[in-house]
Amino acid sequence: MADNNIYSYHTLANGLRIVHRQARSGVEYCGVAVNVGSRDEAIEHYGLAHFVEHTIFKGTSHRRAWHIINRMEAVGGELNAYTTKEETMLYSIFPSGNLNRAIDLIADLVTSSQFPANELDKEREVVADEINSYLDSPSEAVFDDFEDLMFGGSSLGHNILGTTDTIATFTPEVCRNYLARYYTAPNMVFFYMGSERPSKVFKIAEKHFGSLSNQLAPINRVIPSKVATFDIKRDLGNHQCHTIIGSRIEGMYSEQRYPTALFTNIVGGPGMNSLLNISLRERRGLVYTVEASSAMFTDSGAFAIYFGCDHNDLNRCRRLIINQLDSLASKALTSKQIEAAKKQYLGQLIVASENREQAAITTGRSMLYHNHVASNDEVLDRINAITPEQVRQVAESIAKNISTLSFT
Repeated sequence: MADNNIYSYHTLANGLRIVHRQARSGVEYCGVAVNVGSRDEAIEHYGLAHFVEHTIFKGTSHRRAWHIINRMEAVGGELNAYTTKEETMLYSIFPSGNLNRAIDLIADLVTSSQFPANELDKEREVVADEINSYLDSPSEAVFDDFEDLMFGGSSLGHNILGTTDTIATFTPEVCRNYLARYYTAPNMVFFYMGSERPSKVFKIAEKHFGSLSNQLAPINRVIPSKVATFDIKRDLGNHQCHTIIGSRIEGMYSEQRYPTALFTNIVGGPGMNSLLNISLRERRGLVYTVEASSAMFTDSGAFAIYFGCDHNDLNRCRRLIINQLDSLASKALTSKQIEAAKKQYLGQLIVASENREQAAITTGRSMLYHNHVASNDEVLDRINAITPEQVRQVAESIAKNISTLSFT
């Protein structure tokens, strides 16, 4: 797993961190990772992080919405954004030779967006439709409800989209104040991946981001209190049962980070040979989909196994999954099994690394949270160092604290 990417780092005088990832390609990527998400919203502002991310494209002091949309599209590029519970990403993909254009536009958005009232009203309808569409998809909504229960109704649990009532209160002033409060240099990372030399990227970034506010953003995240395990069924009249079986886990800075990732892949990763896919789908035909995921935040996390099945098969599926977790918790994998699991996981990472857009985003996220981007060799060493006992301990911790939520 040779590491052919070279990382360079730089920090502007105002505190903006920059990471440069060398890559030979006719396409370049750049953007900002902002350390703010739905977790950082006040109750009356639930959905604001996502709403600002949507409406930041609607007009600045220098550009109207059409000019913003057309700026990168005109050269065949793209402008994208997304929001999570702890971060907001704003980035562009473009043909080589358009770096100054992309950085100039992104800097304008994060420093000078005005959030025109008429544009906010139009976007409110778009987000409201997104909220309603999401609520109509129980296979997605069950995840948010599970996390809300897992984190005791804390700010980590609520839906990123907010509600139609909260988004109705977002005025241009509310959005501008949010931008000024959180989109500051010390709270952001600028990332780049492409063939331009680092010195050139740093110079252009200095030109456009040098005037960005150097104020520290008031991030105050409180670790959610642990809650009692739960087993809840909600009758929604679905033709199929949508179920999450899971547990709270440690956050991204834990020593269990890599063992948990490997365990998740073994149990219900994307491979057709995952333990639960073999057990529930291939052998018994009980489910169409069964998958495991681990969401690791800065101070806590959630492990989840999702499956959809017929109502008559719900209890059997639950029993099979819990038995599998208990088995992994009671007896460590053999050396041969752990090595095979590592080989598969590393192979999946290599394949995933060919997704350049995701690689660029990962570079920004890594810098935002770790102030460093782990090389391929570092990742290889950490995964290879995982022992069967570490994986067993992850299984044991999860199996002892199982909670279940079903939408039936």
